Amino acid sequence: MHEFELIKKYFSKISSNNKFALNLNDDVFFDKKKGLVISIDTYIEGNHFLNFKSPKLVIKKIIRSSISDLICKGVEPKFYFISGSGNQKSFSKKNLLAISNSLKQEQKKYNISLCGGDTTYSNKLSFSITSVGYSKNIVYRNKAKLNDDIYVTGNLGDSFVGLKILKNKIKFRKRVNNYFINKYYHPDIKIPLAKKLLKFANTSIDISDGLIADLDKMLNNLNCTYQIYEDKIPISKYLSELIKKNKLKKSKLISNGDDYQILFTASTSKSRIIQRTSRILDIKITKIGKIISGKKKSSILDQKGKQILLKNKGYIHQF
Repeated sequence: MHEFELIKKYFSKISSNNKFALNLNDDVFFDKKKGLVISIDTYIEGNHFLNFKSPKLVIKKIIRSSISDLICKGVEPKFYFISGSGNQKSFSKKNLLAISNSLKQEQKKYNISLCGGDTTYSNKLSFSITSVGYSKNIVYRNKAKLNDDIYVTGNLGDSFVGLKILKNKIKFRKRVNNYFINKYYHPDIKIPLAKKLLKFANTSIDISDGLIADLDKMLNNLNCTYQIYEDKIPISKYLSELIKKNKLKKSKLISNGDDYQILFTASTSKSRIIQRTSRILDIKITKIGKIISGKKKSSILDQKGKQILLKNKGYIHQF
């Protein structure tokens, strides 16, 4: 069962009288009157992170990916709660010290504060993060408009390559390996862009499951589709060199998840303010496509205008 089916069948009705739940079709709870925005994420060893051999890196990854849910809504995170399930091995004194030090560093970097949490014994290691921010407005998930331009921040694909290296599926020179592994463990989230998004974005989502999978989520209740141009999708110079040297297909590397960049749409009239914001904040923002009529099928086109068929659109939550 797909996650959308699960939510619709078992939980949508019991939240229907709660407007702050946003029909359980967004990544946050939003109380406009109180200006309160909350998100929650769970991370399980072997699923959301490979293992706990580097606790200081794992904690940084899950904190950043969690607050990313607020940032893509145009909200700056202020507080967080962290709950962990583990045993004596995962929560050894050495590991707990590493976790604590990483949390201190992330708090300083993103101006967030720990407010509480919970711990429980389990042989399966997992963490749950609740992130809290304040805003009277947010950028909703399903508000794209016909003829909107589609934008994405940063670069895509580096984290996926880093994961493949960690799994020993591929191997390159040490410097190259370290670059991609660092991108996997340290998502480059765009917190300075949070408040600016409200000025031009019609809808937005962070790219956690993959470019195409998350684009589908963003349009799941709308009579719209998309047209994406493969050559416009931004990638790093490292990944570009890798593709050329190893004759890889770009389309297979840009929608595998764990990017935590911001995917958003905006009216064509907002292009100048987006370019200016990109320049002032020194944040890469790239126009990659267009929202089109639902009468046409969504597509990804190569440089010659030929449609690319993707076998893997990203991570699918199946139950």
